[in-house]
Amino acid sequence: MGKAFGSEPLGTTLYNGKRPRRRREWRGFRDTWYDYTRWLYYLFTLAKFMMKPNNFKGFFRYRWMSNYLAVPDFMDRHTEGLRGTALRLAHEGIGLIIIDMTISLTEIFKADPEIGNDTELSKKMVVFDENMMSTLMGGFRNLKWVCYEVPAIYTSSFMCQDGVMHYVDKTQEYGVPGDVCPMPAAELGAALEDDLPKIGACAIQCNTTCDGSLMGGGLMARSMGIPTFQLASPIRHRQESVQDYAADEIYNAIRFIEDNTGEKYDWDYLFENMDRFNQETKEFLEWLEINKSPYPQLLGATLGFYRYGEYMAAGGRSPIFLETSKKITALATKAYRNKEMACKEYRHRAILWGVQAAYYTAFPNWLMNCWGIVPINDMLCCVSTEMVSTTDKRQALLDLGYLYENMIMRSRSNGGYETGVEDLFRICEQMNVDMVIMYVHIGCKSMAGYHGLFEEEARKRGIHWIWVNHNLMVPLDGTRRDMRTEVNRYMRTILKEEPLDPSLEDFDDALCW
Repeated sequence: MGKAFGSEPLGTTLYNGKRPRRRREWRGFRDTWYDYTRWLYYLFTLAKFMMKPNNFKGFFRYRWMSNYLAVPDFMDRHTEGLRGTALRLAHEGIGLIIIDMTISLTEIFKADPEIGNDTELSKKMVVFDENMMSTLMGGFRNLKWVCYEVPAIYTSSFMCQDGVMHYVDKTQEYGVPGDVCPMPAAELGAALEDDLPKIGACAIQCNTTCDGSLMGGGLMARSMGIPTFQLASPIRHRQESVQDYAADEIYNAIRFIEDNTGEKYDWDYLFENMDRFNQETKEFLEWLEINKSPYPQLLGATLGFYRYGEYMAAGGRSPIFLETSKKITALATKAYRNKEMACKEYRHRAILWGVQAAYYTAFPNWLMNCWGIVPINDMLCCVSTEMVSTTDKRQALLDLGYLYENMIMRSRSNGGYETGVEDLFRICEQMNVDMVIMYVHIGCKSMAGYHGLFEEEARKRGIHWIWVNHNLMVPLDGTRRDMRTEVNRYMRTILKEEPLDPSLEDFDDALCW
């Protein structure tokens, strides 16, 4: 046990086949103390959240709220094995997402007619679906963007691996086939169970990312009982001929919100928020430049979680995200100059491609700690980095249209061969990687047709390709252990390598949070 990476066997130290861990990880006094104070801070944040009467009622009203009891454990999983700057980057990035989530839930419960019943607040809320970025709301000064599907379903599955299984079961009992993507299935199940808040003046949904989501969106629209607009962004989003249509769809969505809330779009306010959004994008590009080097810093789940929260949810409207991004850049730059590492040894540089398992978002940490596979970039982070105009209204609409065409998930699962295959290997070359961890979401068909093409192109370029099967939110169909086994098998039989930490090669975490 000690300060150095890999100084203790994490598999036998932390895991005992039960939900609680054996004990906390010892990282040397300084890092252990820092990590422990942050852990206490999360407990304090949860306690402060629960002390508010509306939140307390919400905890007992909604089944999915119990998953958030696992927040401290969630942070432990996503800082596992980390030391020094890597540990601090994880707490800065992922920690802010947790805080932002408590703020969002507080507003949701306040507006919920069964809890806070603040009808005036509810009238100021515009509900977005979970796959849709919030950026166009940057022009509504007096309205609130809200997405209750994220805390109810998406992040619930992050916190507890079987957290939404009940809702998936309910959907299948309703008659929906079991091979449908678990995310829209879980959302439908929650709606069938009347386990979603009835809030908002109107709702915006988008045609992303698959038929299952479209089905879920349609059924959700019926259950919400409020006017709903379907924002139909072009599928072939790389074609110049569709950009005017994409901009018109953004404009139509804005008009829809105006008509249903009585608020008028404030272009000056949009430009102010988009200036902040552009600055956040520039910070993100700095992180990618550092990650191209031999000493990458913002890695795996830290990069993925933070970018999702900043890009999709905050959308330039929250100053704290820009402040945190600048702090992250400063930490990462200093660590890069000092040639700091995030694990014991960097054996392989990997791109994570495909849809990650929501029930195993700490998988990138395991890759680093067990095999020295460093997750340099994530498909969900490979979105548009184009700037949004802050001076011209029409150009801003075109830029927003392009953003919505290239949202997380949609930017790779839609758009054809050039976005799904060609871009991957272009990014591999840019980021200097020698390995692709290809998530195979067995309930999703979007990447299935590329299987042979992926392997053929990987062979041409000498890139190691590891298929990792999962079922997004249903661990029974591909457990965490199964995911690790597929990597173990490749590393031992193909590459003839030994793990950095043998205790992590195989362990029982079926009952863990």
